[in-house]
Formats: sequence, structure tokens, C-alpha cells
Amino acid sequence: MKDFFKVSPLKILEGPAHKGLGKGNLGVLMAGAGLGKTSCLIDIALDRLFRGGKLVHVSLKDPPEKITSYYNVIFSDLVTVLGAENEHEVRDLIERNRIILAYLNESFDLARLRENLNNLANEIDFVPESLIVDGIDFAQAKPELFEGFKRIAEDLQAEAWFSALTHQPLAEADEGGTSVAWNGVDAFFSVIIRLYSTESGVFLKLVKHHDSEQISEAVLRLDPDNFLVIG
Repeated sequence: MKDFFKVSPLKILEGPAHKGLGKGNLGVLMAGAGLGKTSCLIDIALDRLFRGGKLVHVSLKDPPEKITSYYNVIFSDLVTVLGAENEHEVRDLIERNRIILAYLNESFDLARLRENLNNLANEIDFVPESLIVDGIDFAQAKPELFEGFKRIAEDLQAEAWFSALTHQPLAEADEGGTSVAWNGVDAFFSVIIRLYSTESGVFLKLVKHHDSEQISEAVLRLDPDNFLVIG
């Protein structure tokens, strides 16, 4: 799936002045309801998996079977669009290097996540280079939560990607940049990316990239069916 990297949403982080999210850092993909945050987040996860990294997908809203189904459908779409001579090997790579942890019915807390991650390391020698965290309500989240995630990412030397729901109308959100109810937590994120839709199509916009100020033109157009970069 080498061609995937040419059309991956993380292409938004490429460029002379850009770098990836990086070990120990938090990044967030934000979008309005129904725009495809989870699908785009899984594309980000597949980017990390296709590079051979181990990944833990943390879900606060869907059971493992549903998350696995998302991955299977999206991967099948990628095979259709990009082709894959070694499809079965790539599927095995995904299964081998990805673990899904689901915390439903308000069962999530950082201590439990850390315990589960420690068990993975001690029992099966599985230490992730990436975390995908889907389903946190940013409107209710406190700074202490992301401070805890930051410590976990630093301890693992892993990067952590989150999804966040935006609430403002498109025009306000685009002008304002983020439009997330941050509650003072935005400082914990090294990278902020916004997924949005207009009459012209679906786009990714880089809102924050570490300490860089040269991000105003960092916009990519995506295929609305698979969230891969067009052009």
C-alpha cells in the first residue's frame, strides 16, 4: 500500500517546514457531526499501521466489533481504489499491529487505560507507537484528562490522535479556526486539523502545527467517499 502515503490525510503535515505529530504529542481531528471524523481518523490509523507501527485504538462510543468493521470496510475501499498485490499480508499486518480497547457506558478513566496498556506491554510485549482516541466529549472534558493523556503519550513515546466535534456553523468555524468547546485544553495539542465541507467539496485544513506560523495555506481536498487526498 505504498501509494496510500501519497493520498493519506497525514499528507497535510508534509512540507519543508512541517513534521509529523511526533512522539509524546497529542493531535486532534475536528469536524461537525456526520462529516466522517471516525473514517478519517481510521485513515490516519492505517497510515501509521502501513508504516509498520503498533497502534491501540481507544473507543468511548463503539464496541470492538463495530470498530473492526469500520477498518475492514475502509481497507476494502482502499484496495478497490489503490489496488494491493499483497492484500492478505497487509490485512495480517493490520490485525497483528492493532489492538482495540473499548470503554462503553461511561466505563472509561485514565487509570484503567494505563492499566490496560501496562498489561499489553507485560503480557504480550505490545507497546504502541500510536494511540487513536475516538469519542471524547470535548465540551465536557477537563484539562486534567488531556494532561493525563499527555503523560501516557510521553511515557510510551507514542503519538496520540483524537477526534473532536465542532458545534458552530461552517462560516463561523472556518473564520474562527477551531470552533471546539476547548475548555482550556487546546494548549495540550501540538497539531490541530479541521475536516469541513463546502459546496466545493470536502477539505482538511491545518489549524495548528507545533509552533509554526506558516500554516495558512495548508489545505487539502479529500474524496468524500474515502477521505483520501485528491490531486
